[in-house]
Amino acid sequence: MKLFGPLYDRCRQLAAHRHAPWYLGFTSAIESIFFPVPPDVMLAPMALARPRAWWRYALLTTLTSVLGGLVGYLLGYFAIEAVMPWIGRAGHADTYAQVQGLFGRYGVWIMFVAAFTPIPFKVFTVAGGAAAMPLLPFIVACLVGRGIRFFLVAGVVAWGGPRVEPVFRRYIEIVGWVMAVVILGAVVWLNMRP
Repeated sequence: MKLFGPLYDRCRQLAAHRHAPWYLGFTSAIESIFFPVPPDVMLAPMALARPRAWWRYALLTTLTSVLGGLVGYLLGYFAIEAVMPWIGRAGHADTYAQVQGLFGRYGVWIMFVAAFTPIPFKVFTVAGGAAAMPLLPFIVACLVGRGIRFFLVAGVVAWGGPRVEPVFRRYIEIVGWVMAVVILGAVVWLNMRP
């Protein structure tokens, strides 16, 4: 099943639009709340198109993602009962229950890992609020994790230039599915530990 390639192609088209930074910021914010597509798929082609602006795009992505994460946190903190049906319809109910357990065991570290990796960040932002995670550690973990991730993605793409893009596109499907399996394996492994 081809999922990541067509998605990447569509995001490349949007990345060339004159309002691309607005789209990037909006996508970054809503991905932290409910949107299934990570902002990396727009960030990478934008950094490729304008390599000198890579750090601005990475900063924009980081800040808007954390702002979206705060909205997710507030939804979890103040309205978890209203949000739970949406989480169930989105197919994240089991993941949410597992995430709640992870917060109890690992605290702020699980937020940092979720912010850095392509794990569904939205589930962690809502769960962080529902678990009443202290707000300052939540924000710091999100800023550091998201910042490292997005600056790394944009920086590598800007540094690699046009020679990276065909390789990236050729292997996007494999990388996407490998990451999905790795994430699933990590979640299973964490839940099997005593």
